[in-house]
Amino acid sequence: MTYLSLICESQLSNIVILDSPVGAGFSYSRSLQGFYSTDTKSAKQAYTFIRKWLLDHPEFLSNPLYIGGHSYSGRTVPVIVQDISDGIEAGDKPLINLKGYLLGNPVTDRYIDGNSLVPFAYGMGIISYEIYESAKKNCGGDYVNVDPSNVQCGKNLQVVSKCTEGLYDKNILEPKCLPIDIVRDRRSLRENSTRQTRSPPPDPGLECRTTYGYMLSYYWANDDRVQTTLNIRKGTVQEWIRCNLYDIHYLSDVESSIGYHLNLSKRHYRSLIYSGDHDMIIPFIGTQAWIRSLNYSISDDWRPWLVNSQVAGYTRTYSNNMTYATVKWAGHIAPEYKPRECFAMFEVVVV
Repeated sequence: MTYLSLICESQLSNIVILDSPVGAGFSYSRSLQGFYSTDTKSAKQAYTFIRKWLLDHPEFLSNPLYIGGHSYSGRTVPVIVQDISDGIEAGDKPLINLKGYLLGNPVTDRYIDGNSLVPFAYGMGIISYEIYESAKKNCGGDYVNVDPSNVQCGKNLQVVSKCTEGLYDKNILEPKCLPIDIVRDRRSLRENSTRQTRSPPPDPGLECRTTYGYMLSYYWANDDRVQTTLNIRKGTVQEWIRCNLYDIHYLSDVESSIGYHLNLSKRHYRSLIYSGDHDMIIPFIGTQAWIRSLNYSISDDWRPWLVNSQVAGYTRTYSNNMTYATVKWAGHIAPEYKPRECFAMFEVVVV
């Protein structure tokens, strides 16, 4: 469903990737009840994991710690960081050297994120000026909480949907390819018990850069040698599934994480929020909108940041230790499309 990165700096960084919530990746529970989780429950479990991991690896205790994630982690990472911060103030052991957090194209607020698609589509030339103005007028700028009796707004949004449905919403520059995560619907596996496991999804074709990589991940993660190297306990996960939504019993109980960002900035934690600028799932317009709602003063205004003398994106720094950056031509998970630029972003933008 999502993943969480714990970044402990050494010469550059040491990264621990945690499958979260329970049931994602190779994670599991010893009881059925343990598979039921929420945003706040999974955050507390992550905090417990971090404390136990650092107790087992005390050589990393003095390293600066940053918590990071992408996409839905925008709901959970700020909660995790606040849980760690609360624990530090309460004197929990071990004493964690928490410095901040980073989030890419983060799900943050249902209303703000949802209302960013229409202006994004207009700005990217996907819908015309007339369609945009009509939708804005008839929907009152609210494309999330639409009154069913507002017929004209509904018609406008149908037109917008028709214009966007042929695009790959994770990156509108990429071809729309076979959605392999939907193909591997776990419900069909339950209905057909004779279906063999560890069978990768159909080949989406080399032209589908990211989905082709997703397909290859099934070969890699379900290889017995890989699982042995990763010390995966045999029998706990029969088949690794990249996006096993139907196996996870999860309740979203954090409607908006904006308040957490505000609290953490008051505690002087650093943050890097970045957007792949061609993502239509969580468009940069919405991310910029909720950052503006925090009313932080700007310490270093909008400017390009460069990699190898080329513009890699644009960035702005706020007085409350928050940095925002776009990654040019990148999609929903920006490092999948621009790994070199995202690697350089920490040094170019943050340092």
